[in-house]
Amino acid sequence: MAEEAKAKGNAAFSAGDFSTAVRHFTDAIALAPTNHVLYSNRSAAYASLHQYSEALADAEKTVELKPDWSKGYSRLGAAHVGLGHHDDAIESYKKGLEYDPNNQGLKSGLTNVQAAASRSRAAPPAGNPFGDAFSGPEMWAKLTADSSTRAYLQQPDFVKMMQEIQKNPSNLNLYLKDQRVMQSLGVLLNVKFRTPTSEDMDMAESSSPPPAAERKRPAEAQPVKEPEPETMELTEEEKEAKERKAQAQLEKEQGNAAYKKKDFNAAIAHYTKAMELDDEDISYILNRAATHLEMGQYEECTKDCDKAVERGRELRSDFKMIAKALTRKGTALVKMAKCSKDYEPAIECFQKALTEHRNPDTLKKLNDAEKARKELEQQEYFDPNLADVEREKGNEYFKEQKYPEAVKHYTESLRRNPKDAKAYSNRAACYTKLGALPEGLKDAEKCIELDPTFSKGYNRKGAVQFFMKEYDKALETYREGLKHDPNNQELLDGVRRCIGQINKASRGDLTPEELKERQAKGMQDPEIQNILQDPVMRQVLVDFQENPRAAQEHTKNPMVMNKIQKLVSAGIVQIR
Repeated sequence: MAEEAKAKGNAAFSAGDFSTAVRHFTDAIALAPTNHVLYSNRSAAYASLHQYSEALADAEKTVELKPDWSKGYSRLGAAHVGLGHHDDAIESYKKGLEYDPNNQGLKSGLTNVQAAASRSRAAPPAGNPFGDAFSGPEMWAKLTADSSTRAYLQQPDFVKMMQEIQKNPSNLNLYLKDQRVMQSLGVLLNVKFRTPTSEDMDMAESSSPPPAAERKRPAEAQPVKEPEPETMELTEEEKEAKERKAQAQLEKEQGNAAYKKKDFNAAIAHYTKAMELDDEDISYILNRAATHLEMGQYEECTKDCDKAVERGRELRSDFKMIAKALTRKGTALVKMAKCSKDYEPAIECFQKALTEHRNPDTLKKLNDAEKARKELEQQEYFDPNLADVEREKGNEYFKEQKYPEAVKHYTESLRRNPKDAKAYSNRAACYTKLGALPEGLKDAEKCIELDPTFSKGYNRKGAVQFFMKEYDKALETYREGLKHDPNNQELLDGVRRCIGQINKASRGDLTPEELKERQAKGMQDPEIQNILQDPVMRQVLVDFQENPRAAQEHTKNPMVMNKIQKLVSAGIVQIR
């Protein structure tokens, strides 16, 4: 566990995330408090954060645990330099050279700190060799004019640092690790500084000073360099692991290239090799699964996805990667379901993926799978012959006035054959008898939709509307049915009943209770509300009361009279 924490710290350090590196090294030290390498690595991380007191404490602990290890004295010297303890740093580097006389890092560190100590003693106590470079508005003008630093002026933290250096040039030492500050210093002094990276830290420690021809200013004018972060100490096993990871990434890239060319066999070979080199990156397994999916090798795809989920949970991989593996498996299972007719495993897989990460693409795949399952169930259940049998059973119960039982059989009939208009018509009649008028109206409308020429459908719909006391709508339905079957006696009787009720309102034969009921129902009808809100119809109603001549003209307009008739039927208007 300590080695695992150390490896994470090394990775964070290489990525420049020094705070995270400190945290991981601290975890490792808690597990292996006598491991001198851990203190050395944490010292380097603290130095990179400019926390030189903590870096010094860890360096001292390193030397205490391993007095004959030269790297510990290198850490100790770097921490002293950061704190400005030049004499202590010189002593530390010299002590390290006693154990390792040929160590170039120690030699370079000693040379640098001795030069820095000499310059510090020769310079005025409060002075700074670069003070003039940061004085006055010329600094901002130079930074603005140079294309390499112009963009930095748009960054508030950079501007703040430069303002602090301008106020007190001694503050420069606080920001030498910032690449932007070093770039700006080079522009202001016309000196080109090389910024070390994490990849070449060891080289930067041991490299010799640049040739004189490259120097733009005398050596004494060079800034005092802060100790640079050093590479972490790696065991042979860690070095080999790092090399294998690099090779695995190369294999992955080659696999991706082959996949794009649709050379799937070659892609699988590369992904498999990557998996063998590095089993801590499940993206290789997922890529191989995607290739199997593309090749139609669905079982192999699901096996790889299961392996990716299992290994991903062991490694505590990102939940999005786990979700991706589950979604890919679900996709393969959907392909397999077209033969097996079983969508349940795919649906379950997509649901698990959504619990890991709610991805819109996964949600769409889940909805499509559920829709396919429903359609398959309908196809498997479809049987017109059994539908006819169930409808006849419903008819028998209807004759016996056992309407709930009849509804049950009509419903089963429709499950067997959803396109049977007769079953919808019969169930609408049952609902009407049971007083379930909205359900009856819905079935009657479905019946007409499936067979617009079936007169029974119009009769069912008209009957429901009549019982709902929507006489105008019922009359319109009956008349629509008569267009397809002009001599249908049931439809003709329906028209007669509707006209009788409408004329009853026109003659004023409604009882006060009936009139009140119709008015309340009419005011809830959207069509009646639209008529009453129409400015033209409002004027018509006024004319009928106050202007007989204008009212006579209105009676010649069929559309106006139709709306007046609707208001009369609803009890809103009475004709005397």
